[in-house]
Amino acid sequence: MNKKINLIIGSGVLSAYLSSELIKKNEEVIVTSRSIKSKMRNFEYLKINKKIKFEKLNVEDKIKIEKIIDKYKPYKIFYFSGQSSLTKSLKNKKETFNSHYKGTENFINLIKRKKLKTKFFKANSGYIFQPYKGRVDINCKFSNNKNPYIVAQQKTFKLLKKYRKFGLNLFNLIFMQVESPLRSKDFFIKKVCLAAKNKNKIKVGNINNFRDYSWVTDIIKAIYLTSKLNSKDFFISAGTKLSGKQILESAYKFNKLDYMDYISTNKKFFRYNEDKILVGSTKNSLYLKKKFNFKFKIYGKKLINKMYKSL
Repeated sequence: MNKKINLIIGSGVLSAYLSSELIKKNEEVIVTSRSIKSKMRNFEYLKINKKIKFEKLNVEDKIKIEKIIDKYKPYKIFYFSGQSSLTKSLKNKKETFNSHYKGTENFINLIKRKKLKTKFFKANSGYIFQPYKGRVDINCKFSNNKNPYIVAQQKTFKLLKKYRKFGLNLFNLIFMQVESPLRSKDFFIKKVCLAAKNKNKIKVGNINNFRDYSWVTDIIKAIYLTSKLNSKDFFISAGTKLSGKQILESAYKFNKLDYMDYISTNKKFFRYNEDKILVGSTKNSLYLKKKFNFKFKIYGKKLINKMYKSL
C-alpha cells in the first residue's frame, strides 16, 4: 500500500473538495465514477481537474474494482458514492441499495480477501438515526423511516461494524446537511440564497423546523483529520441549528428585503413526520478539537452569508 495514494469512489461534491484538500497535502488522488464527464464540473470549479487521475467504475463490477486496487494500491479509500436523494430513492430502490450496500460490500470483501491494510471510509447520513431530544448520535437507535435511502445506509453502517471484527480498518463517517455552492439548486439554503439574490419569490414548506448545516470545507478538514485515527464510527457535525425562518430572514436581509414579501407556502414541501429539531452530535468534533485543535469556522448565519456571496 502507498500511504500517499487515495482512491475516492464517486465524483460528487464531497469527493471534489476532499480531492482538493488531499492535493494540498501533496497526496495523489484517483477518482472513480460511472460517468466522469457529468461530474467534471465539480473539479473544474475547484481548478483541480488536471491534478487528478480519473477511472470509470461501476461499483457493482467486482473485477474492475480489483483491477483498480491492484493498479494503484491505495492506502485510503473514501466511498462517497451512492444515490443521495430521498425522493429519487423511492423510484430507484434497487439502484439505491446497490450503490450503497452492494458497492461497499464489494470493496470490503476484496480488502478482507487480499488482507490489505487499506483504510476504508463510508459516508452516511445522520438521518439514519432516531434523534433523542432533538440530537442525533451514533449511539442513538436507528430511525424507523423505511425510505430506501435510509434503509440502505443503515444496512451499510452495520456491515462495516460487522467486518471491523475481522481486523479491517473501516470507518463509518456520519454527517448532517453539508452545504456548498456546488450543491443542487434544490438544496434549501442554496435555493433561498439564489432567490434572495435575484429578488425572486419562493415557495416553502414548514419554516419553523430546525436543522443542522455544516460548510463543506470544515467537514473535509475534519474527514482528513479523522483519517489519521484508528478505525471507528465518527459523527462529524458543527452541532448548531438553523430554522427555515432564520435562513430566509438572513438571506433576504443581505439584499435589504423582507422575506415575508417573497414567500408563499406549498404543501408539497411539507414533511409531516419530521422532527421539529434535528441536530448532530458534537462529541467527535470536540475530540478532534482536543487532539488536533480543529474547530468548525463556518456555521449558523456565517454559513448563509458564505453561500450567498459564493453564488
